[in-house]
Amino acid sequence: MKITPSSRILKMLGEIEFDEWQCIAELVDNAFDDFTEIRKSGVPWAGGFKVSVSLPSLGAKSHEAKVVIQDTGRGMSYEELELAVRAGWSNNDRFDKLGLFGMGFNVSTARLGRRTRVLTTRAGDPHWIGVEIDLDRIKDDFEAEDIIEPKADPNEHGTKIEISRLHAERADWLRRNAANLRTTLGRTYSYILENKGYELWVGGQKVKPRRHCRWGDDRYVIYGSGASSEKIPAYIEIDERFEPAEACADCGNWQVPNKGKCEQCDGERLTLRERRIHGWLGIQRHLHKREYGIDFLRNGRKILQWDKRLFEWSNPNDPQGLVDIEYPVEMAHQGGRIIGEIHLDHVPVTYQKNAFEYGDRSWRAAVDYLRGPGPLQPDKAKRLGYLENPSPLAKLFKGYRRNDAGRRCLVPGDGTRPIHDTTRRWADLFHRGDAEYQSDQLWWDAVVAHDAQGKKAKLDIAQNNSPIQADEAAVLDALGVTPNGAQPPASKPEDGDVSGSRDGNPPATEKETTQDRLARYRADSRPMPELSRDFGSPRVGFLHVETKLLETGLLVDDQGSPTPVLVVQGAGGKATAFIDGNHEIFAKLGVEPVDLLLVELATILKVKAETGLTHAQLVADLRAGCLPDHALKADVVAGQARELLTDLRVRMASRVDVDPARAYQYLSPDELTATENEMIANGQVGLTGKLGETSEFLLYAPPLFTVKLLESWPEAFMDGNVFVGPYASVSSMSARRLSLAKVVGYLTDIATLVSFNAADPGPQQLLRTRLSIKLLSDEIASET
Repeated sequence: MKITPSSRILKMLGEIEFDEWQCIAELVDNAFDDFTEIRKSGVPWAGGFKVSVSLPSLGAKSHEAKVVIQDTGRGMSYEELELAVRAGWSNNDRFDKLGLFGMGFNVSTARLGRRTRVLTTRAGDPHWIGVEIDLDRIKDDFEAEDIIEPKADPNEHGTKIEISRLHAERADWLRRNAANLRTTLGRTYSYILENKGYELWVGGQKVKPRRHCRWGDDRYVIYGSGASSEKIPAYIEIDERFEPAEACADCGNWQVPNKGKCEQCDGERLTLRERRIHGWLGIQRHLHKREYGIDFLRNGRKILQWDKRLFEWSNPNDPQGLVDIEYPVEMAHQGGRIIGEIHLDHVPVTYQKNAFEYGDRSWRAAVDYLRGPGPLQPDKAKRLGYLENPSPLAKLFKGYRRNDAGRRCLVPGDGTRPIHDTTRRWADLFHRGDAEYQSDQLWWDAVVAHDAQGKKAKLDIAQNNSPIQADEAAVLDALGVTPNGAQPPASKPEDGDVSGSRDGNPPATEKETTQDRLARYRADSRPMPELSRDFGSPRVGFLHVETKLLETGLLVDDQGSPTPVLVVQGAGGKATAFIDGNHEIFAKLGVEPVDLLLVELATILKVKAETGLTHAQLVADLRAGCLPDHALKADVVAGQARELLTDLRVRMASRVDVDPARAYQYLSPDELTATENEMIANGQVGLTGKLGETSEFLLYAPPLFTVKLLESWPEAFMDGNVFVGPYASVSSMSARRLSLAKVVGYLTDIATLVSFNAADPGPQQLLRTRLSIKLLSDEIASET
């Protein structure tokens, strides 16, 4: 079989940069294109649509290692095969196929190995026909060797590509990365695998489509308040059609219809085709440092994954200016959660299929539609003279740029703060296919529970600090301190309450069964997602624990004795843990619920594993291995401190918008320089010349400046504006000072750790800061 061009060029194709997964994907593309043609024909197809990829085994010798890609497609005739393996030839149209370039087969096979055998057969053919391309033997005047092999079943059909004499480094990568290859191909072809019914197998295991862990279609947030409030969904469907245009089948150029010839190559093979942007933009259920952004697809294959170009903006009036990264802004160290899948079948891509032609006007039109021509940030847009950005991405940015726990931002929390580490762990279980984590219900329950717990805590504080109690003694009492500095005595049950129950209900006349009691506990408790996970270690096994906080009634064990923690084992390595948050060991003695939960779990795991490990050893293992987010480590506590401080900066900035110049005057020269440097480092160069005109400078000011601002201008932030504590609402100066000092003390601990996070603060300082984070969170007023 004659193949052209010269053998020297054919060999050099293997030097073109293609990653190993891209080489495999090129050959999968051809098979999927064939499947698509079969489906378009409407002919019933026996044997299904399956592509199998065999990789070299770990124990295979170098000369025996090979890669085999086999499909159940139509197969080819001799003439079709001759054209298919000829370098530079392609029968694919440029617009409906995955295999867009004629060199794809030759580049991918030459990149992997020195010898390629292609075998193909059609249903009803008497045998397999094929060709062997040996790059070490082929010459310019050498015809590749034809192959004929017997066929076991006349109804067999498909094509098989066998690549051997693999290049050593690529063979080694393929040996070690079967799982990574499945994951990568699962992401690349997720839309096709999920929506077209095609199967892809690698190393004997089926490739699963990597779906996005996004919020459901019915979830939303309310942005703003009153008449100006706006409902912003967490899922926005995209379907925008542009005017049809003529596409050239020879060079791929798009142009205005009815010109007769292609403006670029003078070709006459022009067809009128639709130009459409479709897909969706939405919100991920968790924050991630890398895995956020937009996937862009062409004919179902992902060309760009987690792409963040739509989050960038350059001022067209300042071509030499820096590119602004507009998202994420708040808590950027935690990553982002805006995601999407956008199909751009009409936009040309590069030959490696890892980028679009970004200079093409079709790409630019898609970007303008999805994110708008102006900034995403409303304040920046207003400063630069842009109208409000109405684009789909700008809408999501407006509703979800912040990551505060609760319904307002659709972020799960534990009643005090967001539980980002926990939701990332849940997302891992979603991707593993765990049925419990496929819907967003668990995430939603944590959102609702956070608001319920936080509302109760803040309501208690607000009621205790009510402005009606204007006298100093009442305020001191609300702050938990008596006039002489002593703690108030604990309340005692009324003399008439002899029921033994905390809520004063009379004892039940009928004996409650164990099942009834547990059912009551479940009904009277709320989830604690921060303590719900797999607990254990490889030494003793694991127990999947769902932890719940009992909100009413008394928690008792099977003997009827009160207990702070009760763990009930279920089937399949699962258990439910109930925690009585009102038990005196938590309410009065300062023990954390997690500590006693670990003790109970260590006892259960010790018995199940019949291990000689002590309870102390097991508790240590559980805490270290299963609760990294509870670790007393500088990076963990500092991360929590940065999250809370970022939220406070945003809220404080909104309160000083009425007079930003007053807040600006409190900056010292050193603080001003630090603020400017931080703005430049974050790409906010344009703001440095307008400091003091808006409150945005506060987002970049040194952490300890927030403490100074609070002390200097307390009436802007107290009395429920940012913090629930009273200030202007009480007349006594001593009460004001005490109320303010309480918040300032917590905030100082947090800002200090964030300011000096390079130093090792030591365990005692970390413990103090972590407690300040919790206490200050309780002092923050609910947003209206």
